[in-house]
Amino acid sequence: MKLNKKMLLGTASLSLGLLAGCGNENEIVLWTPLTGEDGQVMDEMIQEYNDTDPEFPVSQVITPDLYTQIYTVMNTGEGTPDLSIIHADRVQGFVELDMLEPFDELMETQTLLSSDNYIDQAWDAGTVGDSQYTIPLDIHSNVLYYNEDLLDQYGATGFLDDDVLTFDEIMSLEGQLDEGVYAINNALISWVLLAETVNLGGDISDADGNPTIDTPEMREAMEALVQVEQAGLMTPNGEDGFAMFQGQSVLFSSDGTWSSLAHDMVEDLNYGITNIYAFDNETFHNRGSAHLFSMLTSESRSDEKEEGIAEFLAWVNQNSITWADAGQIVASRDVYESEEFQSYPQSFFTKSEKQLDSLLIFDYEYYGYVEAAINTVINDMLYGGITIEDGLASAQSQVEDLVAQGHGADISIEEDVE
Repeated sequence: MKLNKKMLLGTASLSLGLLAGCGNENEIVLWTPLTGEDGQVMDEMIQEYNDTDPEFPVSQVITPDLYTQIYTVMNTGEGTPDLSIIHADRVQGFVELDMLEPFDELMETQTLLSSDNYIDQAWDAGTVGDSQYTIPLDIHSNVLYYNEDLLDQYGATGFLDDDVLTFDEIMSLEGQLDEGVYAINNALISWVLLAETVNLGGDISDADGNPTIDTPEMREAMEALVQVEQAGLMTPNGEDGFAMFQGQSVLFSSDGTWSSLAHDMVEDLNYGITNIYAFDNETFHNRGSAHLFSMLTSESRSDEKEEGIAEFLAWVNQNSITWADAGQIVASRDVYESEEFQSYPQSFFTKSEKQLDSLLIFDYEYYGYVEAAINTVINDMLYGGITIEDGLASAQSQVEDLVAQGHGADISIEEDVE
């Protein structure tokens, strides 16, 4: 398949990882963007599968510039991997460019590969029209960590009786904290802004697919964040709020589920997790994404190998508790409902239907443009460098210009998550 050159992310030379994409007819080559500890965990899970002596063993190729390399092989038609892990916001654009093969026929050969066996949002992220183009591995979500000792010290433990910290509760700490101690940090603040916007009834696009950034809902959400900062309750601009939480000078940290791995390594850090803060305790969302297994369009992948891929994915559905070690919310229902999964902090998000419903995945074709544009202005808006009105207008204009010039699948930014 040939792609229009303007759709490409670039003409980067093939790396060793890409060259390994060719593999051989007797193995399944899996490309992933898992460059951190999660890559090691994936290797462990793949080894467990290969120990079952499958007809088609699996090998992982970690590709830091995954999307650049995907576009390269799609353009050349050579070196296409048998299987790849992509993010949820890539699916729509890839399907538009005929870059993904559906799993519909393979799902008929493996009954475990069905919507009933996965978290709804993760499954739905791969559904385009009447076809299923991905099989979910996980959801990785924004989460609010809290320091149990500091909450007790400042009398804030009761804030979490209903599992939701509200803006009013945060603001009630104004003037109550010791010097150098902050109520909350600015980790993944753009994710927080998007969740707050949805809490207020907004979204990032309208029914016609137009971006909706400069809206009353996003302005109100941003104003609430600025109010927290102006009250001296948010970590200062330029400071590492993540490190400050680990240094026990921050009560709440709005990071990701995967950060529990790092927090577990900090001695004497007594932490818990809850939902991202909200305007009230009834309407709350935790912005996330999903790692999804996909098959890039290829004429060289044999029917037998595709059946081997289906067998591997069915095995993952039943045996991906190992993936929880990476701090992810495993998408398989059998796994996240298991007693073993309950020992992981991220099981908090699967303990009830209300918690599952709080997981927010954007599948907007131009989501990458939206996040990139917001990230260019959010700190300036938060810390007074520009007005909220100017910042959101600028971000809106940026996205509109990019949408007019290109296609959702050619977004060159990378997810800022594991």
